[in-house]
Amino acid sequence: MADNIDTRFSHLRSHTPQNTKNNFAPDQQSVDLEPLTESESAGKRGFSRRSFLSGLGAAGVLAGAAPLANAAPVLEPASQEQAETGGTGNVTLRINGKDFTLRNLDPRATLLDTLRERIHLTGTKKGCDHGQCGACTVHVNGRRVNSCLSFSVMHEGDEITTIEGVGQPGNLHAMQAAFVEHDGYQCGYCTSGQIMSAVALLKEPIGPSDEDIKHAMAGNICRCGAYTNIVAAVRQVRSRA
Repeated sequence: MADNIDTRFSHLRSHTPQNTKNNFAPDQQSVDLEPLTESESAGKRGFSRRSFLSGLGAAGVLAGAAPLANAAPVLEPASQEQAETGGTGNVTLRINGKDFTLRNLDPRATLLDTLRERIHLTGTKKGCDHGQCGACTVHVNGRRVNSCLSFSVMHEGDEITTIEGVGQPGNLHAMQAAFVEHDGYQCGYCTSGQIMSAVALLKEPIGPSDEDIKHAMAGNICRCGAYTNIVAAVRQVRSRA
């Protein structure tokens, strides 16, 4: 048996004479088992196997990226912006009594995003972005609308009112003053939407009771739970209207 093993691996030993003095098995001796530490390899030859493989990997990445870079279309900045947004040209929105002309308005842009991102009227808040919390409530032609569910391009020619158009510091709307008086806000994030709904319901045919107010304000959520104070504020303004 020993003679057969020597015969089978004699060709390996003949090709790896430098490994005949270690204790590795014959099949291990047939592969390169040099140390992977850079200090050992670099000290012997000034170029390690690891550094060679790293360089090969980097070259492979560059070689693979080159065709993609060459294939990518190059667009002029203006045309690229238009291609990305699918702009519709100029759209004019009338907000709080002023006209705002928007260039290349994305037809997919919601009224909420346009108010906040293009016109920088950030009093209208983005809450759930699904029409469930009411934080984004604005008025369109006097009616309350969840601006996150409405496209801006649909409102050219409409009268849009945001919380900035209801009142200003020093000249608050009666509903804003009532919210302050009754502490109808906690974190304040829902407050602008609550006030916009409360102002709109002053002209809506709802009943006189607190239950009627709660029902009419059901689309506006306050996560802090200030509902009692909000109802008190709305009740006060309705009684004076």
